[in-house]
Amino acid sequence: MKVAEKSIFYPPGGILIWIVIFLELFTFGIALIAMAASAKEEPIVFHNSRLMLNTTYGTINTVLLITSGFFMAVAVQYLKKNNIKKLLLYLVLTMLGGVLFLVVKTIEYHSKLESGLDMSYNTFFSYYWMLTLFHVIHVIVGLVILSAMYFSLKKKQQINFEDFEASAAFWHMCDLIWLLLFPVIYLIF
Repeated sequence: MKVAEKSIFYPPGGILIWIVIFLELFTFGIALIAMAASAKEEPIVFHNSRLMLNTTYGTINTVLLITSGFFMAVAVQYLKKNNIKKLLLYLVLTMLGGVLFLVVKTIEYHSKLESGLDMSYNTFFSYYWMLTLFHVIHVIVGLVILSAMYFSLKKKQQINFEDFEASAAFWHMCDLIWLLLFPVIYLIF
């Protein structure tokens, strides 16, 4: 598989994925600003609610996604070197990080629901559920996209480098969103 280098001014993955990433980050940013405004109105509720979260789960998930993002970056480098065997390995490691993130998040969600901390509990938990579930949906979509890349490569089908870069950019967006959510939800209030 031949990989052509792009111009230094060409965005990795193409302009469309960057429009999507910008819109997603904008959406999460607006939601976080709304959460901060609500926290200003109910500081005690937000502080006490944040204390009900398990920061260990959030920290583990942060490490999982950062590690997974690193593996994705390595996978892109192996695609550039046309080393499909190592590319597949790092793509699997990337997806494993995403799946483990979902497992930890599911355990965390279960403990919240068992404690009665659902979306209707208070304003903080409304934001908690809305933002983290929206992020989980993005992680699931990312895993589906990465799985499609994996199976295309596994079948030795031609893979478009720009599509792979776009997939990597989407995955890194999931990491970035979590890096915005984690401190705001788990640490600040």
